[in-house]
Amino acid sequence: MGRNVSDGALSASRDGGSSNGWVENLMDLGPLRSGVERFRAVAGADQAAAYLVDPDAHELRLTEAAGAATGRYGLPAVCALSGRSPLADAVRSNRPLWLDTAQVVSYGEAGIGASMGVMPLTTVPPAAGGAAPGCLVVVWDDPAGPVLDRRTLLELYADLVSTYMDVDGGERTGRGAVRGHRLPWDRIGTFTLDRGTGRIHTDATMLELFDVDPGTFDGHVESLIAHTLLDDLPTFMSIVGRSGATSEVRDLVFRARRSSGEPRWLHLRCRVRLDDRGRPGLVLGVVADVMPQGATPAEVARVEELTAALAVATTVQDVGRIVVDSLGTRLNADRLAFAVLRGDRLAVTALDPPTPGTWPRTWRPDGRTEWLELSLSASPALAAVLGEGRTTVWPAGGALEPGLAGVGPGGLAVLPLSAEGRVVGACLAGWDAPRRVTAQERSWLAVTAGRAAEALARAQAIDTERELVRVLQTSLLPRELPSLPGAVAVARYLPGTAGLEMGGDWYDVIISNNQLALVIGDVQGHSAEAATIMGQVSTAVRAYSAEGHPPDVVLARANRLLVGMKTDLFATCCYVSVNMEEGIAWFVRAGHPAPLLRLPDGTTEEVDVAGGPPLGVVEDADFPITVVDISPGAVLALVTDGLVVSAEQAEDGGARRVRDVLGAADFSDVGRVADELISGADRHDDVALLLLRYDGMGLRPVRASWRAWRLPDAVMHARRFTARTVRSWGVTEEADVVLLVVSELVTNAVVHTQGDVHLDLTLAGDRLRIAVTDSLPRAPVKPRIVDWESTGGRGIMLVEAMSTAWGSVPVGGGKQVWSEIALPARGAPGAQGSGRADRDGESTP
Repeated sequence: MGRNVSDGALSASRDGGSSNGWVENLMDLGPLRSGVERFRAVAGADQAAAYLVDPDAHELRLTEAAGAATGRYGLPAVCALSGRSPLADAVRSNRPLWLDTAQVVSYGEAGIGASMGVMPLTTVPPAAGGAAPGCLVVVWDDPAGPVLDRRTLLELYADLVSTYMDVDGGERTGRGAVRGHRLPWDRIGTFTLDRGTGRIHTDATMLELFDVDPGTFDGHVESLIAHTLLDDLPTFMSIVGRSGATSEVRDLVFRARRSSGEPRWLHLRCRVRLDDRGRPGLVLGVVADVMPQGATPAEVARVEELTAALAVATTVQDVGRIVVDSLGTRLNADRLAFAVLRGDRLAVTALDPPTPGTWPRTWRPDGRTEWLELSLSASPALAAVLGEGRTTVWPAGGALEPGLAGVGPGGLAVLPLSAEGRVVGACLAGWDAPRRVTAQERSWLAVTAGRAAEALARAQAIDTERELVRVLQTSLLPRELPSLPGAVAVARYLPGTAGLEMGGDWYDVIISNNQLALVIGDVQGHSAEAATIMGQVSTAVRAYSAEGHPPDVVLARANRLLVGMKTDLFATCCYVSVNMEEGIAWFVRAGHPAPLLRLPDGTTEEVDVAGGPPLGVVEDADFPITVVDISPGAVLALVTDGLVVSAEQAEDGGARRVRDVLGAADFSDVGRVADELISGADRHDDVALLLLRYDGMGLRPVRASWRAWRLPDAVMHARRFTARTVRSWGVTEEADVVLLVVSELVTNAVVHTQGDVHLDLTLAGDRLRIAVTDSLPRAPVKPRIVDWESTGGRGIMLVEAMSTAWGSVPVGGGKQVWSEIALPARGAPGAQGSGRADRDGESTP
């Protein structure tokens, strides 16, 4: 039997009728002679006792008591675990037991004659199976026992004692120990905080942990906040701040600054009570010194190194690697894993050693060995640990389910990673041979879990924001590039990794009126505004290009649009219009890096483009055109400055690297060349790349144009011109269809518009294109219903029925209605090699 504390020991305060009246007495708790005595004082009880399990005798032994003499309440010196008693029931069930006097009597413990509470020392969550290694007992003369808030505080206190219990397989006797169990009583403080007013009631130990003089403490939580390290302030404020509400038990590890300037690591465990309106009310908590006396400078330095490394980790993979490396150095475990909680599954992101095949089959779904993951429904013990949120250590021989027993047959430590009131992941460390986990190592595990949880939550937030940025950025870029006759275009885009904001790089490939336009640009800055401006400018450039404007006009109009937005941002742009038939390119540049041209012989050079100012700077800026001939086999490269400029090299150095890669590359696979170029980018800034390999037209289209005369028989003249043209091209089978479509389109233009009407015929391979341009910008509308009384609308329906495809595009101040008709496969007519037939104004009916 342990020693007793006399009846004349420190008197205990009673709860009284108020649920909060007892908190005023916390400051009166000065230095006490033993941990159990301190626990009795915190409980305001008449007696307290500690029992630990003797596994050989299968019984509970009284190791220490405080308060009234144990004989007064009949607390036993030894209690059989197999019998029915409050102590045995609480230890076997691993759950707290609160009994008033009547309930105590119902157990047959009439000799106690008082209310009591039994708190198991829970080293493994109840749902994970197994009995507790001991319990703490408190007894009150008050028949009703303590109020709910005091019960909560005592349970939290017992939890924190359990967290740092030293469990090993050695023989140990004496005060506070039974065969390997030692209770870490020292330096545990208690507090209650009213989140509404900021008033906090603490005991002397709590103030000592924060290095606050009790004589000058004003009772406001701000005085403790002032002693919290700035880096850990958000963590501490998540508990003591006035925002947020949760009634769940919260755990966090943070640092308080001593008067010497050195940090002290503290472990806080608390529960927030909600008021009647569901708002944060009273916070009940306990605080322990994670690095108690005896921690070596090397251990403290190791903790600081871990904190510093996690502070700069920005990805989940980085956090996992750092934590696994740190745990491996400290614990020398045979298996280590860092896992992220995704729904009801733990997905392993870091492993040591990196051999998934050595883990239990439960962790390898469908027998796969590429990665590890475990459904919590398949591991009730692991689910219980994560639900409890406390570091749990199973000793060798512990009752473990197969999915965990194979991880650590000689001992297993599971560290739930809790941040902002939720579990975000877990770390697992397992040993093959029996392994003792000391109190110092438990301290290390607590610190590691706290730091890792914060870093993981931060990395997940960064990953989420990065993914949102990626989705937004890519949604503003073309989903895919069009297939080009006589050329191959490939584009690449990579977001920058410096910071998390959105960039303004974009590219586009536009086909309009048999002209190809290549566009690349970059809006200044990395922000949501830059991405918004990028979307507006890129859309405007596409629209102006589709209207058929020349390159200088496209950029001039986009420039005036950006100036009119009244934004402080500007944009650079390079616009290239390519005549695919003739091999001629028109370049226009607005403050953008010069394009690169790789000649068929491999020579690569910058295109000397006379550039204008960036868009959005000068309203009436000019953008001169530079004309360059390109030969089949040539490659055109448009880049943004992220590819040619970096912190390590100037623009000329980056451009030289791009030229070297272009000159040596095999362009049979343009995509592979683009990947090689983009892989060498610095990635500090956004990177956009657009490559065009010009192959030339194997079969050049043949065109003929006619301008309609505004005469009553204009349509007849158009039909005669068309018949003569298609006959010269060798088109016979579809001639009647072509004439019908021409009749309908020219009739609509002559009847419904004013000004010139142009008819363009283009024969390209097995397609004949008919295009009629007029001055009315409104597109033709196909009627929904055409009955016998309708006077119009049938013409467009005929065009649609006869055409393989048809549509309308804006051109200048008017529009162009076009129709494509598929022709039977045939050989190329001799006329197709003779260029244009019947130039504008030269044809006659």
